[in-house]
Amino acid sequence: MFKSSAIIKSTFGFITPLIIAALGYFAAAGLFVTQGQHGDEHLLAKKDDAKEAVQEAVVEPDFSELLAAADLEKGAKVFAKCKACHKLETGANATGPYLTGIVGRDVAMAEGFKYSDPMKELGGQWTPEQLNAFLAKPKTMVPGTKMSFAGLKKSNSVQI
Repeated sequence: MFKSSAIIKSTFGFITPLIIAALGYFAAAGLFVTQGQHGDEHLLAKKDDAKEAVQEAVVEPDFSELLAAADLEKGAKVFAKCKACHKLETGANATGPYLTGIVGRDVAMAEGFKYSDPMKELGGQWTPEQLNAFLAKPKTMVPGTKMSFAGLKKSNSVQI
């Protein structure tokens, strides 16, 4: 009996200070906010401003230049990312709408395809420039689109 009582006392003697220290830490963390936790908003804003400045400084080539330099073989490789959801045959909708005749077609108007409301609200017609922007970042251009594709990483890889 003596040994088990001594073991229990020593265990509690060791664990109790750890519990108290942990509770003290959590209490202090709740009472005192350090600069690193919530005071970096100005740093984040500066980082965003710098990122926007860099993006503005990057000169994108004119789409007509990209189109003139288009490589059909590279375009076919890029389209491999699309063909899981899109077909080229007119009226052959799949997970996504068919793409034949997309340039100049009204947005969200592929016959027989059910578009998301945000895509319907975009309106207008698909131009090469608009398609280029959409394919770069679909969810940025049309928040709420059903298209789950993350986007093409390089503008020069877009081959329309």
